[in-house]
Amino acid sequence: MAVSGIISAIIIGLIIGALGRLVVPGRQAIPIWLTMIIGIIAAFIGTAIAGALGVAPADGFGWIQLIIQVALAAIGVMGAVALYRRKSVG
Repeated sequence: MAVSGIISAIIIGLIIGALGRLVVPGRQAIPIWLTMIIGIIAAFIGTAIAGALGVAPADGFGWIQLIIQVALAAIGVMGAVALYRRKSVG
């Protein structure tokens, strides 16, 4: 992966993190920087999963890949919220 690919993946990851946070119902008491990190990680992992499943976009926009990435980000946000809630209570 070239440097430009990594930079674009980071930018897309920031958007994925925001979308993942929007998908999760209720208030998420986690910092925005953590949402961004979760989104970047979800973008990289989602791309790898989509590639392994053979649904990575060859030409055009990869809707299935985006759905996988947003779902991973939502799961990550829910996990982070649970950890932050447990940390603040205990």
